[in-house]
Amino acid sequence: MPAPIEDYALLSDCRTGALVSRDGSIDWLCLPRFDAPSLFGALLGEPGNGRWSLRPTDDTAVPHRHYISDTFLLVTRWETASGVAEVQEFLPLHPTRTDVVRRIVGISGQVEFATELRLHFDYSRRLPWVRQVGTREEPALRATAGPEAVIVRGLQLVAEDHVHRGTVTLGAGEHRDLVLSWFPSHEHPPRPLDVEDAIAGTRAWWQGWASGIEHDGPYRAEVVRSLLVLRALTNRDTGGIVAAATTSLPEQFGGSRNWDYRFVWLRDAALTLEALIAHGFLDEAHDWRRWLLRAVAGEPAEVQIMYGIAGERDLMEREMPSLPGYDGAAPVRIGNGAVDQYQGDVVGEVLVALEAARIAGLGEGDFSWPLQRALIEHVIASLDRPDNGIWEIRGEPRWFTHSRVMMWAAVDRGVRAVREHGLSGDADRWERTRDDLRSEIDRRGVHADGHFVQHYDSAEVDASLLVLPQVGYCAPDDPRMLRTVEQIERTLLEDGLLLRYRTESGVDGLAGGEHPFLACSFWLVEQYAATGRIDEAGALMERLLTMTNDLGLLSEEYDVTNARQAGNTPQALSHLSLIRAADALAGHRGRAADRR
Repeated sequence: MPAPIEDYALLSDCRTGALVSRDGSIDWLCLPRFDAPSLFGALLGEPGNGRWSLRPTDDTAVPHRHYISDTFLLVTRWETASGVAEVQEFLPLHPTRTDVVRRIVGISGQVEFATELRLHFDYSRRLPWVRQVGTREEPALRATAGPEAVIVRGLQLVAEDHVHRGTVTLGAGEHRDLVLSWFPSHEHPPRPLDVEDAIAGTRAWWQGWASGIEHDGPYRAEVVRSLLVLRALTNRDTGGIVAAATTSLPEQFGGSRNWDYRFVWLRDAALTLEALIAHGFLDEAHDWRRWLLRAVAGEPAEVQIMYGIAGERDLMEREMPSLPGYDGAAPVRIGNGAVDQYQGDVVGEVLVALEAARIAGLGEGDFSWPLQRALIEHVIASLDRPDNGIWEIRGEPRWFTHSRVMMWAAVDRGVRAVREHGLSGDADRWERTRDDLRSEIDRRGVHADGHFVQHYDSAEVDASLLVLPQVGYCAPDDPRMLRTVEQIERTLLEDGLLLRYRTESGVDGLAGGEHPFLACSFWLVEQYAATGRIDEAGALMERLLTMTNDLGLLSEEYDVTNARQAGNTPQALSHLSLIRAADALAGHRGRAADRR
């Protein structure tokens, strides 16, 4: 059985990420990108699906871990009966190579460490050809599987039934570096890494980036860590922002709601962009806008809701039986079938984020505004289509109120761009369309009892309705919004946290249920703060922060009954919503400003 989801730390080089358990096992690693096939897949199965364990041989050893300040350099201090030692591990930020570094440092006494390396390439479908290529003084193990290979240096490893093991004992002041380096198998292995330079350079890069964070409100440590997570999920070559580092961690333990989140959702990336802009990072906005221009190049009608990290369009969903699933939650899915869905809200999220960038001072380029104009026209041309909504329901498309409001926001931002920023566009026609859409939403998206509804012709509510005041559709204290909050509290609160919607309504077309969705509860904090319910906002925020792990990381959902995280991790939407909630409690104005 894999470790609890909250037991995992993230290592990132802003291209890929490794998940390291509290017990010292790298159980998930895809090389060289987040969306590449896994090399270590024990997270979604068992040790035989690939892992790299490193820990003291003393079974009573107690670990204590932390990140070096404002970095993703993980330090795990092991206290044993014979002494104390640390494992310092990270993914170096190097322009051309991909490595995993695990440095063992003796602190006091003597500590014996054991390592176990199980290499299973291609989602555990391929055992590599392995051979010793080093010397007694400089041991090295090379493993090749089709187009890719790794070389592991630093310790003599002995093979036994596809497992490579080794031990090393360190005293105070001694250290040993274990380094795994990935490379295309048709090329020569990379040279041994200068670990001292890699530590210094990686630490300086992360801390230099974090030094640019602008935040003068409460919860600074949590905001900084969340912004670092968003940066860790942003590819430094392409600008693409993945939704999470993992695939198929279950929304319901033992169930089938298991999805691949290692792609760039336009919605999630746009929301991430807003959070970064609000805290001083305009360069990232520029990089992501360039990514967007490349990804959606072509006919606006062909725009997708998600893309690969470099803008790839083919994300066909398929099942991967070679991985049995996290604690048996099957199937494991690679790719995501939602890529073919129509989700009417997505363009609105993108245009709201790009307006935030424009207001922050990012000038429009030769293609950026024409792209936005084309996206607005795409929204207008799609007004007669029901959609699958923000939650990617796999049931029948509906007229989701949140989606209609985000379509309203898309056209509204076009009108603003012309009227307030002097850009070109048919503002008069857009304004008529926007106002007609508002009339439709006010007529069909509001129940007779006075609250907004999940979708037209329904009495159900949905946590996504909390976004309506965030984008300026209505004031937070609009009577309809206050009635909506009452309904949400009455029907969607579970043990004090918010579900996305009632799965038993059948709207999503899926079996089973799910746990409270963390981003939704942070949205509720924001709504409470905006309507003067400060004590309730603060209490909910404090409770939500207890659900981070010891390193400040959040997954997608939370199982309150068993006090454990659920879903893919770390989750960009959870962290960016935490940031927004902290800003709301600090009194900062949200993305809607005061224009409605």
